[in-house]
Amino acid sequence: MNGLQKYYRQSATYKIFSGIYEESIDFFDTLGKITLNGLEVIKQIFSGAINLKELIYQCDRFGVSSLPITLSIVGMTSVIVSSQVAGEMVKQGGGNFVGLLMSILIVRELGSIMSGFAIISMIGSSMASEIATMRVTEQIDAIKVLKVEPIRYLFVPRVLSGMIMMPFVVILASAFGVLAGAVTSDLTANLGYRAFFDSAWLGIYMKDLSVSLLKSLCFGGIIALISCSCGYYASGGAKGVGEATTKAVVWSFVAIVIIDMIFAMIFFF
Repeated sequence: MNGLQKYYRQSATYKIFSGIYEESIDFFDTLGKITLNGLEVIKQIFSGAINLKELIYQCDRFGVSSLPITLSIVGMTSVIVSSQVAGEMVKQGGGNFVGLLMSILIVRELGSIMSGFAIISMIGSSMASEIATMRVTEQIDAIKVLKVEPIRYLFVPRVLSGMIMMPFVVILASAFGVLAGAVTSDLTANLGYRAFFDSAWLGIYMKDLSVSLLKSLCFGGIIALISCSCGYYASGGAKGVGEATTKAVVWSFVAIVIIDMIFAMIFFF
């Protein structure tokens, strides 16, 4: 019997199912920790436990420092899309709808989702590695010894900064994306700026702007929460810091895509 068990444990079937089981346990464990941390952050915020100095620093880091790379990614994405769409639509007699299409695409989706990806890559990974380093070097344990609540000290300023600054980043990125689309459409399809913007105004409604801002607020908060949570539970030295950073990036990417899908189903289906 022991020989049969040993043979079974070496089989591909056992390795596949054990791998799925371990990943499932890790998934629900991580999800539970993130949820509990989120509830604790909400509790701390409503109790007024906010360090304004740290909040301002994190807002500068989240919004101002990330703005160049965010504008670059959204702008280049808009250039790529408009360079392929504008010419074809003009050929088919749909030149008057290029601005409408691009504005809807950028304001509803590209501006917020690509800004989220940029923030995750630059700020989310930085937050996760920073807190993970504090964990493995026992700085968080030292904070607890000093009778300071780690959630209040580490999580609250970062989560709040994400919720405050992300809408502003998305507004600027979306405006820059629409402008980049207009320039590209003019250069590639000889579509005038007036025709582009006249069409663009037809496709933008207050509902689109409101949903985009609400969605970006959720993006900012969840990116910061996931990044802090993954870093907070890191272990295993330098390797653990790398694993925590990778997990934070992957979870944040998946989370904002799921949130984006939920918003689309609620408001646009």
